[in-house]
Amino acid sequence: MKGFAMIGVNKVGWIEKERPNFGPYDALIKPLAVSPCTSDIHTVFEGALGERSNMILGHEAVGIVAEVGSEVKDFKPGDKVVVPCTTPNWESIDVQRGFQQHSGGMLAGWKFSNFKDGVFAEYFHVNEADANLAFLPDNISPETAVMITDMMTTGIHGAELAEIETGSSVVVIGIGAVGLMSIAGAKIHGAGRIIGVGSRPVCVETAKFYGANEIVNYKYGNIVDQISELTNGEGVDRVIMAGGGTDTLGQAIKMLKPGGVVSNVNYHGSGDLVIPRVEWGCGMAHKTIKGGLCPGGRLRMERLIDLIEYGRIDPSKLVTHVYHGFNHIEEALMLMKDKPKDLIKPVVVID
Repeated sequence: MKGFAMIGVNKVGWIEKERPNFGPYDALIKPLAVSPCTSDIHTVFEGALGERSNMILGHEAVGIVAEVGSEVKDFKPGDKVVVPCTTPNWESIDVQRGFQQHSGGMLAGWKFSNFKDGVFAEYFHVNEADANLAFLPDNISPETAVMITDMMTTGIHGAELAEIETGSSVVVIGIGAVGLMSIAGAKIHGAGRIIGVGSRPVCVETAKFYGANEIVNYKYGNIVDQISELTNGEGVDRVIMAGGGTDTLGQAIKMLKPGGVVSNVNYHGSGDLVIPRVEWGCGMAHKTIKGGLCPGGRLRMERLIDLIEYGRIDPSKLVTHVYHGFNHIEEALMLMKDKPKDLIKPVVVID
């Protein structure tokens, strides 16, 4: 089969591989729509996960079930499915500990293009199909549904980790697709004032659609100072990090009230994050820092699907570029790398 792969750090290309083998509880999926992610850029062009050789990329996909193992009960060939980017091993003791994302080790619930071939292929493997796949409703298009698999679950997890209380003031740093879903997540979790941090006009407009009351543009000055001015020096209750660089954690802590929470769902591909000692109250400010990989699995996908079907969130606004045809995957990936001003997310529909 054909797949688009990381040949090595800073090198990508099309390769041929055998179809994946699958076990009795697993499934083989043929993609209907896929989307490249900024994390693919970190993996390939920053070497964030270390060296990888001939590893097929991609972890955002919806597809059609091609084959299933003998013990799969709920799915059959021909079913249209949503495939979460995180596919835990549900028998793992880590799941019982409450951390399905780390089943089998830190970040090991994230398998695609981490330590096994991803979804940018003619076929890809899903472990524990009954527990990890979700049926794709006919009224949700594949290009919209592919936003569920990572962008929705990650962005909303940012709001979950932030432990937003009714009326909390929230800053979301980074208003790409994940940050936009964090804004939507903050709204449905009961946030009061929501401030987005970003600059691209298409993202600013979409942030307001999802619930941002104000936008801080980092090009206009230090974002900590801007947030301080907006809040009369008080800061905010919660900060969600959905983008930024090595200085972002420090900025988040500085703009946070004592007793607040910093929630990180950003993939930091390089560098070290530094905690500012004074603004952290010399370690005693009751400022909590939490970071987490997005939840996956069938139930998570079904609940996110319900948010769409019942009109709570419309992730279709994230999709700004649609390509038709498997061979456009490379073009879509390079678009994520270059990030033109009119981009939020590209999707490749496999016709």
